[in-house]
Amino acid sequence: MTLEEAIKTAIEFEIKIRDIYQEAEAAVDDEAGKRIFGALGNDEQNHIDYLQHTLAQLTDTGKIDPVQLESAIPSRAAIDQETAKIESLVAKEFYGIKKQMLSKALKAEIETSDFYQKMVDETGTEGRELFGRFLEIENNHINAVQFELDYMSKTGYWFDFKEFDME
Repeated sequence: MTLEEAIKTAIEFEIKIRDIYQEAEAAVDDEAGKRIFGALGNDEQNHIDYLQHTLAQLTDTGKIDPVQLESAIPSRAAIDQETAKIESLVAKEFYGIKKQMLSKALKAEIETSDFYQKMVDETGTEGRELFGRFLEIENNHINAVQFELDYMSKTGYWFDFKEFDME
């Protein structure tokens, strides 16, 4: 796969995920859910914009000049540091969000992360630099969505920490 084809495919993945988050945001009836899905959707739109800019740059000059891509979603390390300080990012009323939306989002995030891992492994230096940052961000999205799903599902885990034990 050429770098141009990889960027075009990445745009398709990002559009798919953005649309899932926009759909979920529209279906949510509480402010906490709207904020969470809105933030994730906005982050994905930023990825689309960045990739479209990068594709235009590649088309115009034959090269890309990756700049640091930022994310509104904190890293797993940052979340772990703040975990002790916060009760929950989710309101008790968050249950209005359909679990299938979270599952759908998680599946799409994992598929996208897998694609970025493949591109990191298979593309040259420019591609590794570009897609490596996307891989990091998408893995943070996976963590955020998994957190929401675990919280709603009452699995007893919160960001991989066991909340309670029946023994």
